Amino acid sequence: MTNQYALFTIFILLLFNFGFSQVCINRISAFGYDNCIELKNDKVSVILDPNVGGRVLAYQLNGKNILFENTSLNGKTWRKGEPKFEVSGGRFDIGPEKTTPERESFFTTWKAEITGKNSARLTSPIDSLLGVQLIRDFILSDDSSHLQCIQHIKNTSEIVKDYAHWSRTFAKGGGICLIPLNPHSRLPKGYAMYQLNTNLLNYNPSEEVNLRTREGILEILGTPSQPKFVMDSNVGWIAYNSKDDLLFIKKFKANEPKIYGDILSNQVSIWYYKEEKCEIEPIGPIESIQPGETVSFTEDWWLMNHEYPKDKKINLKKITTIINTLH
Repeated sequence: MTNQYALFTIFILLLFNFGFSQVCINRISAFGYDNCIELKNDKVSVILDPNVGGRVLAYQLNGKNILFENTSLNGKTWRKGEPKFEVSGGRFDIGPEKTTPERESFFTTWKAEITGKNSARLTSPIDSLLGVQLIRDFILSDDSSHLQCIQHIKNTSEIVKDYAHWSRTFAKGGGICLIPLNPHSRLPKGYAMYQLNTNLLNYNPSEEVNLRTREGILEILGTPSQPKFVMDSNVGWIAYNSKDDLLFIKKFKANEPKIYGDILSNQVSIWYYKEEKCEIEPIGPIESIQPGETVSFTEDWWLMNHEYPKDKKINLKKITTIINTLH
């Protein structure tokens, strides 16, 4: 009995000395919005907003938010019939981009729920035009920055619907974006660029000072000549090193034997807009969703400290090693 008591005492002392990390969940007001949900552990804070679609308003490490914020729009909401505005933060959507009808219901107020000790859910209204409802689950690790973002597409109609996951997360601008290229790409450089204000897509763009490929990875180092890129990148990750020394990593499935519905059947798109923001877009395959059926796509996020290199030469081997250890 004495030995058991001694072991218990040691256990308590270890907890006292080293801490016991767990997620705290609260409903808060943030960025001018009420009814937000914050998931927070010792390392990171995640703020979910249901007021203008189901989005992530903050994903922050030690108080530094990796996501783009337009302060002039804080607290602004939208009603049908009004002009839309470009929302801040970690957005999600469904596609394919060029063929999916307008999705007004997903821009309105969503339902926000705390679903567990470290999880929350945002649920959209049913969109009668599309015949679907979106459900987004967010699960934060107790002891790391790992955030699971799971988007479910539920067919609420009486006919088969064909849609795909389309992530549209805004990170703060001016950083270095890393995308592993498909070694067997049908594109000469592994990526294509949309030509601004046209319907043209350049499948073999010219070399540029702010675009560099090393070790099979495309590096977008600064403002390119055209903001929108598409890649048939089948490796399943994207990384972004911000100028304030944060490394944002997304991992996702990108090699499924299914049809991808964008113009070039691509799994990744990047929209690098000047020094303002960088849109990081994993794209899922088209799913034929039966009436009453729900399909899901998961993005795994991590956020860590990583010094922004003044010479813009990231140690790619180090980055890929880090990414390969994340599960």
